[in-house]
Amino acid sequence: MNDSALSAEQDQLHSIPQRQLHLSLHHVNIWVSDQERSLRFYLDQLGFSLFIDVRNETGDRWVAVSPPHGGAILALRAPLPNADEYKLIGQSRDIVFATEDVVAKFHEWQERGVHFHHPPQTPPWGGTFTRFEDLDGNTFVLMGRDELTQHIEQQRRTAAEKLEAERRASQELEIAKQVQSRLFPQILPAVHTLDYAGICLQARQVGGDYYDFLDLGHERLGLMIGDVSGKGIAAALLMAHLQANLRGQCAAIDDPRLLLQSVNQLFYENTADSAYATFFYAEYDDYARRLRYVNCGHLSALLIRSGDTVERLDSNGTVLGLFNQWDCSIADLELFPGDLLALYTDGVTESFNDAGEEFGEHRLLQALRRNLDLPAPALLKSIVEEVQRFSDHEQHDDITLIVAKGKLPA
Repeated sequence: MNDSALSAEQDQLHSIPQRQLHLSLHHVNIWVSDQERSLRFYLDQLGFSLFIDVRNETGDRWVAVSPPHGGAILALRAPLPNADEYKLIGQSRDIVFATEDVVAKFHEWQERGVHFHHPPQTPPWGGTFTRFEDLDGNTFVLMGRDELTQHIEQQRRTAAEKLEAERRASQELEIAKQVQSRLFPQILPAVHTLDYAGICLQARQVGGDYYDFLDLGHERLGLMIGDVSGKGIAAALLMAHLQANLRGQCAAIDDPRLLLQSVNQLFYENTADSAYATFFYAEYDDYARRLRYVNCGHLSALLIRSGDTVERLDSNGTVLGLFNQWDCSIADLELFPGDLLALYTDGVTESFNDAGEEFGEHRLLQALRRNLDLPAPALLKSIVEEVQRFSDHEQHDDITLIVAKGKLPA
């Protein structure tokens, strides 16, 4: 590379904005003769907090303390008698502590036996200050002035406002969680030939998974499960919107295809362009033991026949809310005694362990087969517990599951 090309390349590199690295003061060393004695002074007499107390690989003790409402860290170092730092014990002079009321702090510490050089004074430059010592004679300044007091008070108000905002947000989320929990079915419509149950465990306080059971009349049961795009409050609002649409129109529209076309239209018109929901809608005829369903871009439902064969109820329609023009086909099958139908969201199959492995459809099938003889609520509980044991860290997605078993004749 010639000189002009090298110079041009260097100029180009220098013109690239550099990332601003974080930089802060970590700690200040205070040289003391006895760490334990000094620690008790700073904790008991000054009311400081213990920041750390550990021993390193060589056995040396590292002790640090911090003022209760400040970010400063004082490391209490006890050098060996032959170390150069030994002569620094008691020589600290330049550390200044600030408080909004020097006089009050002076009396508080004086009552605890802290030695001050003089009472609080007001020098010509304004403010108030005094000096005090630790047990080794290290000297510190305690000061305050109007501008500093205002700054401290502003910091305190800001911290208090932040805590109050966090408290309110947490309270509102808890209320939202309680409201959303009431949106899930509270009473299961009675059917004679099907044993069924459902559950939703939210990864956050509120989420976008949805399941429902509806009495559709004429001995028909509606089983529904969905997963709304997004997370948190936004997804929960979309889920509530979808549920309201479905419940509001189920009684008026008897045909599943027309029902879902209407739901899609309302969802499309009243949500953002990127909002959508995968959805599985099924109608179970309690008398005929027949199931009509539409899978709107949702995960394939699993149907384990009594002979242990597995059928996957794949998509026969696209997701809801993404397209103005929407259509689907209706599938139909019979649920025989002993058959097991499982509807679920990706929070089940995509739960992962510490090795990064997903729970997956295969493990779900194995778990369903192992617990096939359990009643639906117990089967559901067993599956959820198995998923949680497999993925024992913080839950990352909503876990929603419906199981329905064809009842054996009495």
